[in-house]
Amino acid sequence: MDVMAATQYLAFAPPTAVSWLAYIIIGGIAGWVAGKIVKGGGSGILLNIVIGVIGGFIGGMLLGWLHVDVEHGRKWFTFFVSLLGAVILLWVVSLVRRR
Repeated sequence: MDVMAATQYLAFAPPTAVSWLAYIIIGGIAGWVAGKIVKGGGSGILLNIVIGVIGGFIGGMLLGWLHVDVEHGRKWFTFFVSLLGAVILLWVVSLVRRR
């Protein structure tokens, strides 16, 4: 593999050990479960995916700050990180909406 091909591969590699498609599916499920936990109401599938993916980013940042290795986690770890971040995201959104 030459340097250019390796660079292009790394540019499109997901930040965790799961693929982008798996990350979107995991994010959708995590967003849906987080909506049930926080009582966020009925969100559509697209919004659930967005909430789960942003939640995964938030959860990964928080656990990264706590020095937890989030880059080598597999599907279940990625799901729980996304769920944690999605619950935090929906909780903060519900606090902002109340005001």
